[in-house]
Amino acid sequence: MAIRILIVDDDDIMRESMAAVMSARGFECSQAANGRLGLEQLKANEFDVVISDIEMPEMDGIELLQAANLLMAKSSFIFITAHASVQTAIEALRQGAYDYLLKPLNFEDLIIKIEKLIRHKELLRENQALRQEINAQYDFANIIGESPAIKQVFETIKKVSDSESNVLITGASGTGKELVAKAIHYNSPHHRGRFVAVNCGAITETLIESELFGHTRGAFTGAVVDKEGLFKAAHRGTLFLDEIGDMPLTAQTKLLRAIESGEILPVGGTTPIQVHTRIIAATNIDLEKAVAEGRFREDLYYRLDVIEIKLPTLQERRQDIPLLVRHFIKKYNKQMNKAVVSVQPQLLQALMSREWKGQVRELENFIERLMIFAQGSELSLDDLPPDALNPVKSAPVSQGATLKQAVEAFERNYIADQLSQHDGHRGETAKALGIGEATLYRKMGRLGIDEK
Repeated sequence: MAIRILIVDDDDIMRESMAAVMSARGFECSQAANGRLGLEQLKANEFDVVISDIEMPEMDGIELLQAANLLMAKSSFIFITAHASVQTAIEALRQGAYDYLLKPLNFEDLIIKIEKLIRHKELLRENQALRQEINAQYDFANIIGESPAIKQVFETIKKVSDSESNVLITGASGTGKELVAKAIHYNSPHHRGRFVAVNCGAITETLIESELFGHTRGAFTGAVVDKEGLFKAAHRGTLFLDEIGDMPLTAQTKLLRAIESGEILPVGGTTPIQVHTRIIAATNIDLEKAVAEGRFREDLYYRLDVIEIKLPTLQERRQDIPLLVRHFIKKYNKQMNKAVVSVQPQLLQALMSREWKGQVRELENFIERLMIFAQGSELSLDDLPPDALNPVKSAPVSQGATLKQAVEAFERNYIADQLSQHDGHRGETAKALGIGEATLYRKMGRLGIDEK
């Protein structure tokens, strides 16, 4: 579609010359001899750009801009002005004009400004469309499920989204804590700011303070430039602290201070920085137990747990599995350019009866794997090896073992099995387990698991 331009100027020769030049470049041009006639055209038609003189009879350019603003016209204004009225043109910029040019007019300069303005408007439209797409992606309706357990989560999300309060999301790994956090952010007053996520279990104790609060150049060996940190990156937005239970106690103290004061102090810095950041934290461990054991600060726990959203396990919302399966099929049809439309009843029954230790994440990974091997329009048990739906088998535990020893034995075998499935790749294994890579490394050391 051609770009529509309205040229408003009481100088007939200038106006017609501009129209001729613009038309030759492929723009669709209309003309008006003064501001009043220009306003009539703006009321009747939509224009991308208005090129207007400032000094005109009946209605000048500034009055035309003001009237266009009242009409909520989407046109962008470029003014043509003499040296004597530059101050007036600057005032027009304050009222929303895009730019101005001085007389005598250079047509090439005008073309450049128009092309720059059009690119700017296109970027704005793309940004708006992208924001709408993101908002739609994280709308409440896109959290899949109709079970009473998940509907209760929906209601809580709707209530907390409009508030400024900190939120703690609890639940097993793979239940969708980050998805819920994003739904809260994109439906909250903070949605214009950034959503910044950090896995507290994946950052070493020596680096977490720098990651959260930033550092100044020379603060420590390797700090060759200033770094703003995640708190500042999430200013006027949301900071999502995943696996908050794995955060070291020293970092917990500084996090508490930042939340209470609304200020951060970069490592090596001397001047505090004000930040307005909403905190959403998530954990798959019992924080109350961690507080009782001295592994988590009680005062930080109460700061984070203003509102708690507890996510149900897939076992607690088993009736949602068919809906989730259809959702994942649709997702991977698009990604893999496939056309799967149904699920074999026997397979669906097997999916419904299986114990999903990895929750929704494990179910999604399973469907993705099925989709890779699917040959036709229906997912079938034949698309996977016969043992694919069997639960993970753990080594037997001796009869005299304590509960702690039994738990460690299961954990050791489960992690070893996942490492084997991911060819020893720690990053992929940690993602499948729903923990940070640093947490996995510590568990492997504690449980005596050989990486190979």
